[in-house]
Amino acid sequence: MIRKGLGFSGWVLSATLGLAACGPPAPVYYSGEAVVEVETEPPAPQVEVRPVEPYGGAVWIEGHWYWRDRWVWVPGHWDRARAGWLWVPHHWARWGRHWRYVPGHWQRV
Repeated sequence: MIRKGLGFSGWVLSATLGLAACGPPAPVYYSGEAVVEVETEPPAPQVEVRPVEPYGGAVWIEGHWYWRDRWVWVPGHWDRARAGWLWVPHHWARWGRHWRYVPGHWQRV
């Protein structure tokens, strides 16, 4: 069996991933992310029954509609709170004659 070291680039990648795991994740929306625009208004939000909070301080991320050649409901879920960060919910915003998807993301407060 031949074993190879990570090499410098592997070491840098490992260090970067390790440091990234120490802090809160980057926001979901990136400027290079594809913009989702549709011509029809999304349906009214579905009523969801929140399951019991799995641990103290959990944050409920509400479900939302998403467009995948048709309207698809993405169910809500619990996530860990992040000290110094606030969850900004997913939503659809009027954009001229269209509706534009604004992904939910964590925002520093």
